[in-house]
Amino acid sequence: MKIKLLFAGLVLALGLGFVSCDDNDDKEELYPPTQTPESSEPSLVVKFKFDKNQERLNNIGQPSTVAAGNAAISPDFNSISAHYFELAPNAYTQIGQGAVLYHAPETTMGGQNAIDFSQSKIVSQGETFLRIPLKNIAAGEYEWVRVSLAYQNYNIPVRANGVDYAGTLASFVGFRTYIGTHEIGNSIFPVNANKNQGYWAFALADYPFSTEGQAGATTVPNPIASTSPIPAGSCVVTGKFANKLTITGTETKDVMVTLSLSVNKSFEWHEVVLDGKYEPAQGEYVVDMGLRGLIPSYQIAP
Repeated sequence: MKIKLLFAGLVLALGLGFVSCDDNDDKEELYPPTQTPESSEPSLVVKFKFDKNQERLNNIGQPSTVAAGNAAISPDFNSISAHYFELAPNAYTQIGQGAVLYHAPETTMGGQNAIDFSQSKIVSQGETFLRIPLKNIAAGEYEWVRVSLAYQNYNIPVRANGVDYAGTLASFVGFRTYIGTHEIGNSIFPVNANKNQGYWAFALADYPFSTEGQAGATTVPNPIASTSPIPAGSCVVTGKFANKLTITGTETKDVMVTLSLSVNKSFEWHEVVLDGKYEPAQGEYVVDMGLRGLIPSYQIAP
């Protein structure tokens, strides 16, 4: 009971004030369906990296600082999943007109079309997310990467009555997700329904406390917003290769692509007690859970 009282403000705090990129629920036909075949042939291998020191950007890809009156931390990421992956030749390539290489499985079990969380591939840093035979990718030069993130799982500290507690946040940021049951440690969340973008769940690590709710979504930096905008609700993060990726279709070795995501102060809240500690029981509320930039890179496997 004590823990419940200490964190009674968490539901309200996490449920207010998000920067949302979802103002349109009709997203199901935004992307054409694709497959991600497994193969031992020379392939494009895609992995994620979480970087706390990478530059912190805003929605249009410009450097961003924490707003006055707010505080932020760089959370410890456990895992992530994506809904969509595309290589774009240049800054004028409109979304869907590049090489669309992945589209997550979807379902209508919850009514409207939604990402099927039970079939989502969730990976940690350095794990292979996609492996696509290079011969199946249209030959050409690609300068930009677009990736629509669907799920984030990371650890954050929460303070109550002067004591810091460790907790884990699961955030569903895809346009809509059908969820059966999901877990955070020993906490089980039976949902069995569609959840719109911004559904979240939170559990303490060492105490029997958990909660869930519905909020906004994430900051999604797009440095080419002026020439290739992202539709509302897609939550597509956009990043540029330092050197264009050239695909010929005749490669003999894997091409390893790393998607480095900035988590630099990506969990941001409005402060009531000016101590840099997230204290929902004091009325502090989250204003952004977004990722803060994407830098893609590649190398040829030895």
